[in-house]
Amino acid sequence: MKRIVLITGATSGIGEACARKFAEDGYDVIITGRNANRLNTLKSELTTMGVNVKVLVFDVRDRNSAREAIESLSPDWNNIDVLINNAGLALGLEKEHEGDTDDWDTMIDTNIKGLLTMTRLVVPLMVARGVGHVINIGSVAGDAAYAGGNVYCATKAAVKVLSDGLRIDLADTAVRVTTIKPGLVETNFSVTRFHGDTERAANVYRGVEPLSGDDIADVALYAANAPKHVQIAEVLVLATHQANGSVISRKD
Repeated sequence: MKRIVLITGATSGIGEACARKFAEDGYDVIITGRNANRLNTLKSELTTMGVNVKVLVFDVRDRNSAREAIESLSPDWNNIDVLINNAGLALGLEKEHEGDTDDWDTMIDTNIKGLLTMTRLVVPLMVARGVGHVINIGSVAGDAAYAGGNVYCATKAAVKVLSDGLRIDLADTAVRVTTIKPGLVETNFSVTRFHGDTERAANVYRGVEPLSGDDIADVALYAANAPKHVQIAEVLVLATHQANGSVISRKD
């Protein structure tokens, strides 16, 4: 029987890497995001791997659009085996008392409320079928705040706690919950954080070999393919020269 994975934020970075990795393993893939062109380009690539691909274009911040997208799935697509809540972002590095309130809203609405929306829409389908796996992409930033990280760190701390709470709520079912907490991953993350300043973004990875989206996708696939009696609850993944969210040894 075909397995189906739904990935939010699949237009780039970790989400895009997860789409490729799960497709390579034979999963049919539902890719979601805001950029239709990128999703359709990715669909064309994944289809060549011999899997079925469904594109859903919506913003996880828009609860009604998310609901309409999930409800539009035909019966052969709504048997979702794995939900990867990947959509998320950081904006700015200002001090908390000097922060941009619009940036705060975007991070909270995407990283927390968007994850909750997708969980509410998809997990009941899993419970009804008696099978499923939720993989939430958190961050080392959720373990402890770092300078300028305030609101972003808070949202990723929320991802960890929401995942833990969901795992408790689902303990009497066969649905598993995994939190993956990446450290320094070189994607469009920093470009987004610095509102398109590529030079400033590149400096984040100066002097250290960061993780890639593929590295995190490997962990997600491993967790999803673990034996059914094994629930990998939480994985912290750091670059070799990164000790935590703020300690990085750089080589000039």
